[in-house]
Amino acid sequence: MLNQRVYNAINDQINAEIWSGYMYLSMSAYFSSEGLNGFANWMRVQWQEELSHAMKFFDYVVERGERPILKPIDAVPEKWDSAMHAMEETLKHEQKVTSLINNIMDVAIEEKDHATKSMLQWFIDEQVEEEAGAQEIIDSLKLLDGKGHGIYMLDKELKARQFVDETAE
Repeated sequence: MLNQRVYNAINDQINAEIWSGYMYLSMSAYFSSEGLNGFANWMRVQWQEELSHAMKFFDYVVERGERPILKPIDAVPEKWDSAMHAMEETLKHEQKVTSLINNIMDVAIEEKDHATKSMLQWFIDEQVEEEAGAQEIIDSLKLLDGKGHGIYMLDKELKARQFVDETAE
């Protein structure tokens, strides 16, 4: 059984992860409409990752003998000014998710919920990777100055990304 504060925080995080996935799917649609199918693919993989993260939280709540509470998903943005703008928003969003997960960890520590702390460590490590991945693309875009053959090559590189469900490990 989960402490009520931990339970509420994890239910909120399930919603946040699903919203994140929805935002990345919206970004995928945006990039597709811009002819950047590699960027669209990268965002589609992000969508899949976020849903797997939501399910990891969902399954944890069930495993602890509780019922996950699903809440409505708020609307997500639909358009960005450029690939750089979308990637900067991605990084900003991942930083927000990091803070949300850190807050859950703080609650778990306060409530002396060691099992939840153990589960959350995976997410804390994952967020380091999430932020680094977005920053790497931003750094590449800065080098390319958003122009020319470099964007084509980066788009082609991003098209090769494939979803691997790391939550299953």
